[in-house]
Amino acid sequence: MSSSRTGRPPVQRAARPPVAPRPPRENPLRTLVPRARRAWDRPLTAYYVILGGSLLITVLGLVMVYSASQITALQMSLPGSYFFRKQLLAAVIGAVLLLVASRMPVKLHRALAYPILAGAVFLMALVQVPGIGVAVNGNQNWLALGGSFQLQPSEFGKLALVLWGADLLARKQDKRLLTQWKHMLVPLVPAAFMLLGLIMLGGDMGTAIILTAILFGLLWLAGAPTRLFAGVVAVAALLGAILIRTSENRMARLACLGATEPQTGPVDCWQAVHGIYALASGGIFGSGLGASLEKWGELPEAHTDFIFAVTGEELGLAGTLSVLALFAALGYAGIRVAGRTEDPFVRYAAGGVTTWITAQAVINIGAVLGLLPIAGVPLPLFSYGGSALLPTMFAIGLLIAFAREDPAARMALAMRQPRFGRKRIGGSQRPRRWNTMRRRAPGARSSGER
Repeated sequence: MSSSRTGRPPVQRAARPPVAPRPPRENPLRTLVPRARRAWDRPLTAYYVILGGSLLITVLGLVMVYSASQITALQMSLPGSYFFRKQLLAAVIGAVLLLVASRMPVKLHRALAYPILAGAVFLMALVQVPGIGVAVNGNQNWLALGGSFQLQPSEFGKLALVLWGADLLARKQDKRLLTQWKHMLVPLVPAAFMLLGLIMLGGDMGTAIILTAILFGLLWLAGAPTRLFAGVVAVAALLGAILIRTSENRMARLACLGATEPQTGPVDCWQAVHGIYALASGGIFGSGLGASLEKWGELPEAHTDFIFAVTGEELGLAGTLSVLALFAALGYAGIRVAGRTEDPFVRYAAGGVTTWITAQAVINIGAVLGLLPIAGVPLPLFSYGGSALLPTMFAIGLLIAFAREDPAARMALAMRQPRFGRKRIGGSQRPRRWNTMRRRAPGARSSGER
């Protein structure tokens, strides 16, 4: 054995254990879809998507109403924030209605179906009384409330048809009467045609289209046979064709589909073409908030029906895609609420509200893009107009209430506790425990970790 210079035997080092190979890192893109699915399957996802999505659309709509309406207000010798202040007041009242509707039990919603329908029919009939009804842009669908405030009762007719139709179909389903086509159509279709007739007396075909979409949505959710459903669609299409053919204004709007330049003559397509100009000049990120050129008298109804065009010009493709994504998330969450419930009234009402908001958004955006005729309907929660905003926010409160009624969501909400504050128990105040997801074993010592 060799020795070192000091005469001591050499120190033999222990052999190192073999290093275990590190497991390969998972690709985050591969786990993105499963994680998104797990997050979407949580009980409160629909609740948060509906609440957050609707509030984001409303807040962004307030910003765009302020930006798009300044020039119009100044041209009318009004303060620049005139339309914004009115919309803000409507949004505050609508937020109160949303909160009340979201806290109301389902039985109370069903009890309000008939009073809301009766009130909407009365107000819609009152519009046609000379001296009471007010005509705006050729459509007599408004009631003067005093000063500059006006009310459009046909907007509340949408909410009335959703609640009343859902309650009617739910009661018939409980009695197993929906298997007979007579009970499926009567009295739902005659009542819907009565509302449509009152709306068409004022010439507002855009609102009539939305009401027809709600009717089709309710029949589809009720399981109408294909022949029956096709028959109702054919009758509605025939009536719509007759109404369009007999009106020069509606024929002119139909002739503007796909127009890229203003024309001379009775059909000028000025509004449709300048809406395309606004979207085309926006680019990817837009010209900047408040920097629109089309709102300077070139684009009619810039803060109402064509506010999406101003959004595309000022916020660009990024802004318009964000609005579309919010509406898509809101619609998908509404479908989830309707599909996961066992209560037939909740299913029909949630499906009716989702059909209403989705169809109206598609018709408005399609008209701005030049893909559909200009129907004169506002973008839900986004365009200027308190008469449209109030019932829509109440309908959003309905969806929130229905999302809370899900058993899993109700249990998840019951487990949540406020983190701060004290609670009175028997007249004394006791400190609340921290609401953590971790459960400690009895008798275990605290480690000091948060």
